[in-house]
Amino acid sequence: MIASGVFLWIFQSRELESILNAGIETLKMNRTYDILFAMYFVMCLEIELRKSGLLDSMVETLHGIFSDTKILLAAMPAFLGLLPSIGGARFSAPIVDELSRGLNLSAEKKSAINFWFRHIFEFSNPIIPGLILACSIAGVSFPDFLRHIAWMTFVALIVGYLVILHPIDSNLTRHKYPHGKNLEFIIAISPMISTFLLATTLNLRASIATGISIAALYLILQLMNRRIDLREILIGAIDLKMLGNILAILFFVQLLVDIKILDEVVAAFRNSPLPIPMIIAGISFVIGILTGMSQGHVAIVMPIVAAIDPGNLDLAGIAMAFGVAGQMLTPTHVCLLVTIDFFHADFFKTLIPLIICEIFVLGIFSTVTFLTWG
Repeated sequence: MIASGVFLWIFQSRELESILNAGIETLKMNRTYDILFAMYFVMCLEIELRKSGLLDSMVETLHGIFSDTKILLAAMPAFLGLLPSIGGARFSAPIVDELSRGLNLSAEKKSAINFWFRHIFEFSNPIIPGLILACSIAGVSFPDFLRHIAWMTFVALIVGYLVILHPIDSNLTRHKYPHGKNLEFIIAISPMISTFLLATTLNLRASIATGISIAALYLILQLMNRRIDLREILIGAIDLKMLGNILAILFFVQLLVDIKILDEVVAAFRNSPLPIPMIIAGISFVIGILTGMSQGHVAIVMPIVAAIDPGNLDLAGIAMAFGVAGQMLTPTHVCLLVTIDFFHADFFKTLIPLIICEIFVLGIFSTVTFLTWG
């Protein structure tokens, strides 16, 4: 990421001040530390769940409820994806890893499962910051926009199942498992639920909400006599490689802003002879790839939608769908980075099924939009 940023800087700016400012701004932004601490606390949570045996109890209980592991492999990342924390795929990665034991799945397959299904609610979760921001900027009603685009969640679910999960041998995924311990299951998922509630009801930052949740779980484990060395948690959660990668991504995005390359991309599309919907789709997809976050492509593209035709649900929907597609296929997306890092997967091999999924998703969306254009 740093090399790519420097490469663009050489051809675009070559002013040392741009790189220095990008570095300083990255280190000054509250978002940087919110992401870093949130990721650190998520790794603390994983250690707590694994060392206490709660992770095993959770998987055992879920197996007792569902007979087909393929359903669980989709359901758990999707459920945890309702909490829109940056890099939150680290919540579900160890659960997917545990569920897939004995299925002979490659690291890339597990990465694709965890990453894809975690993000199927990008089009329908009412607390996704990108959705809220999109409606505000584009001048569309929030309920109307949800009704207009929420069906894409079902498309993403079905496409993901057919492309990623269906090829898994069903004979391996259908087993009878004993019922787990319900109380331990509730305790295991309580940090996810409490983080969700703290973030949505009290508007706490992801890092603060996650920190409170893992501290509460630690106290509960102490009361259950499942004592884990606090030092082992705090030191074991320090993953300098992953935290450094996140810093590199944030620096790259900030450098794109400072050298004004995003402005030039937008200007190039706006000056092209292409139809307006294709221009919006192209800008959104490219900006989604460059920024890797919904707030990024929404903040840049939705003002263009508002300037062209304020309140147009079709244009706003195109911007959202293609922006999300871009952010799903880029190493600037923190969730993809931490997923690949957890499973030690190959980036390009993980990307292949994701590209296939997005081709189908965008194809279906574009066809429906063309046929129903208002």
